[in-house]
Amino acid sequence: MKYSGIRSSEMLILESGCRAVATKLSHDLNHVKHPMLNIETGRIAMAPRLRALLVMNEDRLADVYPRNVLERLAQSVDLCHPPLTRRQLTSSPELMNDVDVLLTSWGAPRLDAEFLASAPNLKAVFLAAGSIKGIVTDEFWSREIPIVSAAAANAIPVAEFTLAQIVLSLKRAPGLARETARNGSLAARPPLAGTYGSRVGLLSLGEIGLHVARLLQAFSLDVVAHDPYISAKQATAAGVELVTLPELFESSHVVSIHSPLLPATLGMVNKALLESMQPDAVLINTARGALINEPDLVEVLVNRPDLTAMLDVTWPEPPVPGSPLYALPNVFLTPHVAGSLGSECARLGDLVADECQRFVGNQELLHEVGRATERTRA
Repeated sequence: MKYSGIRSSEMLILESGCRAVATKLSHDLNHVKHPMLNIETGRIAMAPRLRALLVMNEDRLADVYPRNVLERLAQSVDLCHPPLTRRQLTSSPELMNDVDVLLTSWGAPRLDAEFLASAPNLKAVFLAAGSIKGIVTDEFWSREIPIVSAAAANAIPVAEFTLAQIVLSLKRAPGLARETARNGSLAARPPLAGTYGSRVGLLSLGEIGLHVARLLQAFSLDVVAHDPYISAKQATAAGVELVTLPELFESSHVVSIHSPLLPATLGMVNKALLESMQPDAVLINTARGALINEPDLVEVLVNRPDLTAMLDVTWPEPPVPGSPLYALPNVFLTPHVAGSLGSECARLGDLVADECQRFVGNQELLHEVGRATERTRA
């Protein structure tokens, strides 16, 4: 190669510098699975595509990863094997040997030492579901593998279900419907809070609580919350005033629970808080059943027939046969339907497909869960 006006010694330095830069560039590109520069030929060669394996419960597969979502994923990664269940993977762990990306959902494998030993090339985990608590381990965190949760997508139907319950509660619709069915005639229209100026209390402003708060901004309601992990500035941005836990229960017409289940929150909704609730107040729980001290709840509901509990979750779940929750006239019990079901599940798969595309493109992941964050999430 000739360089006009450059002495041979300068040319050698220039060529040496270019080779060093190119070598560094090739290393960096290879590291992030981008096209690689071949130093000898000067040509760009595409790196191998990441290999992905989908492992989850078979009965939810078509809902979470419908055909259009699988087609989107196939644009980013190579699906190297037909979908497996956790049990099938346990029987054939060698299938993880050359897998770069684990795609999963309900029925995810536990990411323990045994699993990780079979997955030496694992670079990322994408969970099309909410909580990662049941699958992560110390061994997983030590590998520093990014993990994505679709909790933000799952928060949407939970928040929508909660909003519907709040509006119905402020109109006392559940109790009036029960009274009408019991009496065989239309219930008399009672005094009620209504949806103008009434106070709604949100217990925790996590992913779901914040989404509920945003939905409630469309109404002329006084929304307050209790959450020790959120600042007053964050609450104000969501249109919410922070209050103490006792004030939340004492002053709200409706209290909706959205807290994570942690040692500090186990049974936190107790007799004292429940007894302090306003006349005709409603308690909504779409979070975790064990957040409520159930014996306390039953006792208070028996003594305060004006109160209503709308429970989509219980502990245990379902309630044991003969549980008072089945028979109490002021309990509105649903079988954990607030979260993603049916067509709503595809939203989880879409989030995973979006994040997988970002990962392959070496872009920032928007829904990665870190170890510190995981400890305060549901």
